Amino acid sequence: MSSPAWDPAQYLRHADHRARPFADLLARVPDLPSAEPAVADLGCGPGNVTVLLAERWPGAHITGYDNSPEMLDRAVTEHAGATPGGGHVDFAHADVRTWAPARPYDLIVSNATLQWVPGHAERFGEWIAGLRPGGTFAFQVPGNFSAPSHRLMREIARSPRFADHLGDLLRHDDAVLAPEAYLERLTSLGCEADVWETTYLHLLTGEDPVLDWVKGTGLRPVLTALADDPKAREEFLAEYRAALREAYPATAHGTPFPFRRIFAVARKEA
Repeated sequence: MSSPAWDPAQYLRHADHRARPFADLLARVPDLPSAEPAVADLGCGPGNVTVLLAERWPGAHITGYDNSPEMLDRAVTEHAGATPGGGHVDFAHADVRTWAPARPYDLIVSNATLQWVPGHAERFGEWIAGLRPGGTFAFQVPGNFSAPSHRLMREIARSPRFADHLGDLLRHDDAVLAPEAYLERLTSLGCEADVWETTYLHLLTGEDPVLDWVKGTGLRPVLTALADDPKAREEFLAEYRAALREAYPATAHGTPFPFRRIFAVARKEA
């Protein structure tokens, strides 16, 4: 699957909800082995959560990696530079599918990115090898590929109207592993691992808020594939919008949107 085109402004429309899992992940990361740690953020996007790393480790030297020029431009413009605690945040282009540590890191972290990387668990060994003794590899990924938001998207994409455009563009449960599989993989690499899952119940507001949410993330491959066919794009969105309204009915206080996520924190032996 080719990389989808990203829209930082659309992604950041739900920034508060999207940042919460990263904050919950960081809360479980133990002390790092260096006073001024080296940190890699894989799939940093627009950098809005990368800066949370500098708040946790004020003296850290943090590099956010992403393969989207649009996301990196936003990140560099708004978040690159020295931090008040004496650290530094910078950003660089990299493809997580092939990225390998070029120097020892105290922390390698990834927030809602690895689901885009087929076979990502096969990369864990190389990433953990790039950690200093006592360093940590931590990540969270969505675990909601069977939810209506994703199931309906796949069903419409595979319907006769859109199959020629989209086919099997959208991945299913193989996008991520079960929590038990992540635990086994990380412990087999010699790490002390903490793996868990959480279902957030986001209360979204506005018109068609679930559609607005997925336009920033899971729907990007569809929007990219249909970019040159505006008629097909609008037909897809109209059918998908109607299905989402039925699957996620609005209430007087907003639209409840359950979202399951899987977390893992793996500490390398000191």
